[in-house]
Amino acid sequence: MSAEAATQSTTIRRATPDDVPAVLAMFDEIIAWFVAIGNEGQWGAEPWSTQERQIARVTEALALPGACVAEHPEAGVIGVLVLGDAMEYVPPADEPELYVRLLLAARDARARGIGRRLLAFADGRARAARVHHLRVDCYGGGSGDLVRFYESCGYVRLSVFDEDGWPGQMLGRTLD
Repeated sequence: MSAEAATQSTTIRRATPDDVPAVLAMFDEIIAWFVAIGNEGQWGAEPWSTQERQIARVTEALALPGACVAEHPEAGVIGVLVLGDAMEYVPPADEPELYVRLLLAARDARARGIGRRLLAFADGRARAARVHHLRVDCYGGGSGDLVRFYESCGYVRLSVFDEDGWPGQMLGRTLD
């Protein structure tokens, strides 16, 4: 099955507390990969599933009304999207917006393209709410690949910030 077909067979549904272990496993897998490529600055080097603070953060995020997961029929949960209010460490928006609080895709080949699909889902949610602006913040360090990913999805750089030594990039998107 092609990556495109795998992405199309994936469903997006409301997250539940039962999804917490799968999302933590995605974080752990990505963190292990980050460590292997020397990118410990984004989320550290320790698996989130072993840290009470991170377990609580994921549990709280998945309980938000705008929390969704992408579920593949064979691979299970391969992506997560959490929409809602802006994070407390970013400046408030000048107009109504939908904020991408979390976007994560598994390293599994069947998750290829799921980040873009989840951002398109976010666009749909914004349109349904008659909101024309979306913002997201992400890790602005490392190779810059994450910032370029958001730019390839129609987001533009708005500002940079430093959150206790964590270099952040704020990006935004205006819908037609």
